[in-house]
Amino acid sequence: VVAGSLATGFAPGGCDAETRYHCARVVADPDRATGRTLVLDGLRHSYVDIDDPTYLRFAYVRAIASVVDTAFPEGEPLTAHHIGGGGLTFPRYLAAVRPGTRSLVSEIDPGVVRVDRERLGLGSPAATGIDVRVEDGRLGLRRLEEGSRDLVLGDAFGGVSVPWHLTTSQALADVRRALDADGLYVANLIDHGGLAFARAEVATLAAAFPHVALLGKAADIGLDPTASTVGGNLVVVASGRPVDAPAIQRALDARDVGWRIATGETLTAWTGDARVLTDDHAPVDQLLQTDRSPAAR
Repeated sequence: VVAGSLATGFAPGGCDAETRYHCARVVADPDRATGRTLVLDGLRHSYVDIDDPTYLRFAYVRAIASVVDTAFPEGEPLTAHHIGGGGLTFPRYLAAVRPGTRSLVSEIDPGVVRVDRERLGLGSPAATGIDVRVEDGRLGLRRLEEGSRDLVLGDAFGGVSVPWHLTTSQALADVRRALDADGLYVANLIDHGGLAFARAEVATLAAAFPHVALLGKAADIGLDPTASTVGGNLVVVASGRPVDAPAIQRALDARDVGWRIATGETLTAWTGDARVLTDDHAPVDQLLQTDRSPAAR
């Protein structure tokens, strides 16, 4: 698995907690006294600095921050919904850089929430503005009022795969309903090889939203045809308003992410004839497995 991605493997060891879904460990960063990595079933899912929530270790989280920081005025509080919690890295970031932000999080695993509180220093909703509900992400979306969110962030994974029922046109219809007119949907994806799943998810988003952009390594998003795809994390952005690609690229460069952004005809060509995912047809696991190169297995 590609080093540095969300799914990077970690050395095996005992569990700090056996949750309903995972063997959970919290691993201290030997190079940063307050840094902690949340490891679920041997995979790194979140990095949290318990004293400095503005410190973002993973490249994909820095990419998400680049998008959100660009899309909304600096310091403006947001009303956000997070599909998937993990270590709650981004809700903590929003609380720090946008005081007054209200983040509602759908996290399916109550054991992970306990780890957040007991091992990763999560404070009370009154203090942090972060309210975590133990629930399936799709059901959480359905409970949101129409036009009630500035931001919806998709970062839910079962292993290295986004749960299929969060990828479909019907799920994205719930996302769009929850967003206000200028709202933003940002999602973290993982794919390898021919990136068949990522292309299908971008096609699905393009059918639901008028404006879509994709962030990732140049080779992976069609901006360097001389290089083969590597795979790993990709971040997709969708909105009812135009995406300011040059501003996002400047923010990516400032955060030293090493990624590029693709929009318009470049992204359409990259997506190709990928099929839109629906509740009746969303073979996410097969797309991930059948199009993966031997080196990425």
